[in-house]
Amino acid sequence: MLEVYIDGSTTGNPGPSGIGVFIKGEGHHIKISEFIGSYTNHTTEFIALLRGLEEAQKLTNSIVSARTDSQIVCAAVEKRYAKNTEFASILVKILVIIDTFDLFFIKWIPDEQNKAAHALAREAVLKKLP
Repeated sequence: MLEVYIDGSTTGNPGPSGIGVFIKGEGHHIKISEFIGSYTNHTTEFIALLRGLEEAQKLTNSIVSARTDSQIVCAAVEKRYAKNTEFASILVKILVIIDTFDLFFIKWIPDEQNKAAHALAREAVLKKLP
């Protein structure tokens, strides 16, 4: 099973944004820290999940467990619906990837359990700030 920890970080809302993805399991230990432009906090979280799942899809089609500290992302994935059109367009892409896995789980976790992904997201933003 792959565990995919994701987080987004912005400076301002909207503002300069970065994503952090930490993937572990099945012999993998992958860290992704990417600056993604200027977005809102919630949009950044959805983009982080999409990026994490794209990476997981390269590694397995078996069991993937995503972990996020974003309740809105967790709820949208579980319901397979997002009212906000910006989130919904990203969610469609997320669901296409989710449906390729044999099993997929998403779990909300508190911030203190998501420190690795948070640090990666924050690092991506800080590298771009003057």
